[in-house]
Amino acid sequence: MKNSRRDFLKAIAVLGATSSQLLKAEKGKAQSHIRLKSGHKVIGMKRGLKIKSIETFTRGNVSIVRLRTDDVAEGCGQISTYDADISAMVMHRKIAPHALGKDPADIDAIVDRCIETNYKYPWSFVCRALAGLDTAIWDLHGRREEKSVCELLGGTPRPITAYGSSMRRDIKPADEAKRLVHLRDTKGYRAFKIRIGKVCGHDQDQWPGRTEALVPTVRKAIGDDVSLLVDANSCYTPAKAIEVGKILEDNNVCHLEEPCPYWELEWTAKVTAALKVPVAGGEQDNDLAQWRRMIRMRAVDVVQPDICYVGGLTRALRVAALAAKENMSCVPHSANLAMVTVFTLHILGAIPNAGPYLEFSIEPAGWTKDIYYPGLEVRDGRVAIPDGPGWGVTVNPSWLAAAKRQISERK
Repeated sequence: MKNSRRDFLKAIAVLGATSSQLLKAEKGKAQSHIRLKSGHKVIGMKRGLKIKSIETFTRGNVSIVRLRTDDVAEGCGQISTYDADISAMVMHRKIAPHALGKDPADIDAIVDRCIETNYKYPWSFVCRALAGLDTAIWDLHGRREEKSVCELLGGTPRPITAYGSSMRRDIKPADEAKRLVHLRDTKGYRAFKIRIGKVCGHDQDQWPGRTEALVPTVRKAIGDDVSLLVDANSCYTPAKAIEVGKILEDNNVCHLEEPCPYWELEWTAKVTAALKVPVAGGEQDNDLAQWRRMIRMRAVDVVQPDICYVGGLTRALRVAALAAKENMSCVPHSANLAMVTVFTLHILGAIPNAGPYLEFSIEPAGWTKDIYYPGLEVRDGRVAIPDGPGWGVTVNPSWLAAAKRQISERK
């Protein structure tokens, strides 16, 4: 099974067309349809409410957001993982004051105001906190309309093909291959991603010779009919990335993620132009101006916004729309099993340029366990989009009870 960039992107275009054909017809003249700045027409956002309170529940790497309106409706979302206590503080000091008392149907305006009024504090923690507010608003609307977020966006809940995403660089090639084969045979995965190089590695491998051994070992073990993706996590200079890229091409790799330091767009663009293997990137980026630049210069073939890093679903939809205009696919980053993977399922079910895969971590749940139910499961290599109202999952009350609670309320 040979994969060139042209073949890969052609397959994505077909999948995008299939996704578009699955979009539900919009029904009900009484519903208020809102067109977002991304161009998406959202079904059934009721106007006239006011945001009354915003709560955060912080525990370890995770902070859940619960939003309530003046008619006691509520929605739940999640701040970006890691250093969640800092992001929760930012939520109450820098985000909540610009959302309380506002109509949640004006989601574009709320999101933009939260960014613009914090222009002296770009970008990371403001966007991480904003993601919690934004995703809670989407859940609120879905629950009120008794539709999934996917359906609000015009999509259809269905199973999405997943790639099993390894997070490990401390594992020997033979051991990595062995566990991927086991997952292929027991969970039906037809695609995997492995880690090459070293994080921000300045051309160094995790240990000498690891990447050169890992890629062919895994390819041989999983077979030619299973897709193989790799992630370099900002490891290489362009020359080294191209050198490694030739090894990837020889082993039928179909996705090279973040080959160069992600902030060096010109470096990444050189690699993209030189290789046949499609190059992906953008998971760390949260400035929409940087996204426009990245897409305009074709620095990558595949865009990978992280819904929680970029500032929520609303901003992720804008990135996906920018990419769609340039016939580029979108495969959002979702590298843990907290709620970001739930959010990602819903966007993949609705955007016309959704890539062929959902990123699904194969590592033990650990700190993401029991945050919400029902949990996500891989069956025959696919994960179903939760089809209940809103995000289609319920945050576990016992998890909330054990978390640190903070609240901002409308005066």
